[in-house]
Amino acid sequence: MTQLYSKPSIFGTGLIALDLVMSIDKSQPVRAWTGGTCGNVLSILGYLGWDSYPIARLNGDVASLQVKEDFSRWGVHLDLAECTPTSATPIILQEIRRDKNGMPIHRFAWSCPHCGKWFPGFKPVTVRNLALIAPKLIEPKVFFMDRLSRAGLSLASIAAERGALVVFEPSAKMDSRFLEEVLQIAHVVKYSDQRVQQIEGIENKQSTVLLEVQTLGDKGLRYRSRLPNAKTKQWKEMSALSLPVIADTCGAGDWCTAGLISLIGIGGFEGFKGLSRETLINALRYGQALAAWTCGFEGARGGMYFSDKSLFDEQIKLILKGDVSGIIAAPCQLNDIAVQTQISCPACAVS
Repeated sequence: MTQLYSKPSIFGTGLIALDLVMSIDKSQPVRAWTGGTCGNVLSILGYLGWDSYPIARLNGDVASLQVKEDFSRWGVHLDLAECTPTSATPIILQEIRRDKNGMPIHRFAWSCPHCGKWFPGFKPVTVRNLALIAPKLIEPKVFFMDRLSRAGLSLASIAAERGALVVFEPSAKMDSRFLEEVLQIAHVVKYSDQRVQQIEGIENKQSTVLLEVQTLGDKGLRYRSRLPNAKTKQWKEMSALSLPVIADTCGAGDWCTAGLISLIGIGGFEGFKGLSRETLINALRYGQALAAWTCGFEGARGGMYFSDKSLFDEQIKLILKGDVSGIIAAPCQLNDIAVQTQISCPACAVS
């Protein structure tokens, strides 16, 4: 296992999928990119210079090969991405349209539009892999999870014992037993008000959660903290940052998460525990700037394919300054992007 000690490392498990993005411009081919909350967060952090390690069950099917190739493009390490038993990779179809006011909207589909069969669903890493994975959690700064499972919780606990900041972002219905357990392991919990109104138990004495973040769509976010140097008695709200032109809002929450982690997680749990109020607010604002930036592109991570890193850095600085007049949505033409002309459905002949 190659470990670059000069970089902070993040290990993550949860939804890693193949996103099939259908442009608002129907003349464009379908774009195939790594997706899912966990897949996006780890890819973005790879883009931001972190060592990212997805813990998954990717096999040798077409979708898995595309996910692995895309991960590699962004420097994401695949050492733990093929845990046994391997499984078909989840596929999510995202279609971008316009609403009656001409604004871009998107909808997701989990079944093939050709044959009607369901695409493969998420399957968590199994407990039998713990003995093989645990020794490879070397100097983790952050452990991320968006789906709860017995193996995932065990790995999060091991990472926490080794100094990692544990970040949990629920993206699906949660087992109440697992939820109670994760709130005694995680240090940061972030969720969207569109998916979860409130998570009960975060403020219990047994809870290890020191930072709770709830995103509110175009209204921004709110947070509350039990950090020693940044305590808040009540929710604190932060208005959203925005662009003059919106191409697609998909993935904004994932970019916000990755941006936040990149600043609060670099020192692991000990560094996080000592954060000042100012540093915390700056990290949240940075996450919001990344969320705003990605809305200028189609797909959850489209900007990573249309924009080089230097331009990304410049535009984030402008967004943070409020100078967004020169930032426009990216055109739809492809530039060395993974594409396919048909939907990758493993259940029908159209592939």
